[in-house]
Amino acid sequence: MATGIKDKVVILGMGCTRFGERWDVGAEELMVEAFQECLKDAGIEKKDIQAAWLGTCMEEVNVGKTGMPLAVTLRLPMIPVTRVENYCATGSEAFRAAVYAVASGAYDICLALGVEKLKDTGYGGLPNFGSNAGTLTWQWWPNLSAPGSFAQLASAYAAKYKVSDKDLKRAIAHVSVKSHDNGALNPKAHLRKPVTENQVLSAPIIAHPLGLFDCCGVSDGSACAIVTTPEIAKKMGKKDLVSVKSLQIALSSGEEAGFNEWDGDHFMTTSKASIMAYKEAGISDPKKEISMMEVHDCFSITELVTMEDLHISERGKAWRDVMDGMYDRSGRVPCQVDGGLKCFGHPIGASGLRMLYEMYLQLHGRAGKRQIENPVYGLTHNLGGFPFQNICAISIIGKYE
Repeated sequence: MATGIKDKVVILGMGCTRFGERWDVGAEELMVEAFQECLKDAGIEKKDIQAAWLGTCMEEVNVGKTGMPLAVTLRLPMIPVTRVENYCATGSEAFRAAVYAVASGAYDICLALGVEKLKDTGYGGLPNFGSNAGTLTWQWWPNLSAPGSFAQLASAYAAKYKVSDKDLKRAIAHVSVKSHDNGALNPKAHLRKPVTENQVLSAPIIAHPLGLFDCCGVSDGSACAIVTTPEIAKKMGKKDLVSVKSLQIALSSGEEAGFNEWDGDHFMTTSKASIMAYKEAGISDPKKEISMMEVHDCFSITELVTMEDLHISERGKAWRDVMDGMYDRSGRVPCQVDGGLKCFGHPIGASGLRMLYEMYLQLHGRAGKRQIENPVYGLTHNLGGFPFQNICAISIIGKYE
């Protein structure tokens, strides 16, 4: 009988590059930068790693379709290396594979690494997935854009809960201001300047009601994790262990696009995955028990809606909770403690692991000026695709019990 992943695997070490327009390096150099920090943090040698997973989404501009580039770049000791991809949950998928491999007993120590050179696509935003020869995405959704579809999410939310345009814009602006305040404290963030509410509200509109500061940027980056069992970590003399409490992924079944009971105002996958994640982690009241979150703020409205899908804010009340400061760094459930996608950008393969990196630092008390007092559980959330068809990945890590 399945018993879940709780406390079966611990994070031995993590590493993360500086995110940004890294024109000076390729994907290989980014992998090395993250891995060197991770290996030093783990306190092991490269020969101790028994298997690895590489997460990268856009093989056309990154490292190809196999795990070989990771093995060659890091000179891994001829071990199994697998490349995985699952849209914006790619980094989380690599982490999940490494964790499950250790939990199964197949390996003692595994590596998960995500990387993306998204700037090299030449796009100002995310490139059009699958528009190359052999697929017809551009014909299926010829007028679809990410800002446009998430703007529709905002409109649906406002209409369903009768939130005025002014109130919604102010709430979205607060989300952006809060993230920029946090990102300004993070030396690895792409954008490190605080912004005011007035700057956000007066910025050019990209897709109403989303303005320039409500959309995450494009950047390059890499992050990685080395995982093992609690027993092995203790034998190595490791203390204050951070363990994996739950890993859950939910994919759209097509129900949303059928326009039956879904109003276009939230993400069904997140609502489903979060319930499963809390159950696996043994969390009964997430509003009280979750210490901090990193959620997929590709657009500020996405973060706001996600707060309800994670069952922390009540339906239709997240915008009020945002304005009350619940998700500020000093609030009850700090969100985007490191600046989020808003300040890091979204190099797709790296984002999930980058989120976990911040939670890991916080749980070890190593987050510097961003440090939260006595965190117990950290939650990360990835969302890939569009409101009507998407992938959601939720990870919860915490102090080993």
